[in-house]
Amino acid sequence: MQTLLRRVQLGSGVVLLVYLFLHLLNHALGIWSLDLAGRGLMLALRLWHSAPGTVLLYGAALLHFSLALWTIYGRRHWGLPLTEWIRLWAGLSLPLLLIRHAVDTRLASSLYGFEPNYERIVIALITSGSQGLQLALLAPGWVHGCLGLWLRMRHHATARRAKAVLMFLLVGMPLLSAVGFFRMKQAVLATHTGPLHPDPKLVTHHLTLDTWRHDILVLYLSLVIGALVAGLLRNWLERRRLRKEPVNV
Repeated sequence: MQTLLRRVQLGSGVVLLVYLFLHLLNHALGIWSLDLAGRGLMLALRLWHSAPGTVLLYGAALLHFSLALWTIYGRRHWGLPLTEWIRLWAGLSLPLLLIRHAVDTRLASSLYGFEPNYERIVIALITSGSQGLQLALLAPGWVHGCLGLWLRMRHHATARRAKAVLMFLLVGMPLLSAVGFFRMKQAVLATHTGPLHPDPKLVTHHLTLDTWRHDILVLYLSLVIGALVAGLLRNWLERRRLRKEPVNV
């Protein structure tokens, strides 16, 4: 069972890592032009908004998160090495990105007909003041996925030989993504002389979307804290029971 769970965790993690890679790559294409990044976005939307892509992405996210909750609950101690603490922090931040992305694009598209492109997305991020948050959340998720994959593959000779390339991807992709986003931001600002206005569909339904985002975020944090508290309580009860058991001489 443990072997099966590890394989499910690895498989779901790889799906999420591919999603993040394509997301970062699309942003990086903005270094060359907003149009090129937009074409990359359309290809990504065709992939992830298709029925198989939807099941694959959100199924992988649900599986990976469920296994993360089980791992948090099952921990007998929290004396972790620094690498594990970084991976845990980075992994727990990834759903924050997925929640915002799912609500602002997928839910808005499905319920209200919002058609995402990079100009609309950049304007929405600028006017909401959340462009820094978007970039800040992409990087930890990418770090979490890369570290997890490396910890699984580091014993293979091929992975060790490719360590320099992997380190470049680990550091370079978020940096290129940030540069591409700022270039797209400059391109959008250059084409708008007046104040920026988000898509009317997002303005009309922003209260409903904010409520969805808030409720899902509260549910996510409640599950994480609940798994942690339940695990700590179980550990305390086990230690208490052991102290009360008589010692056989």
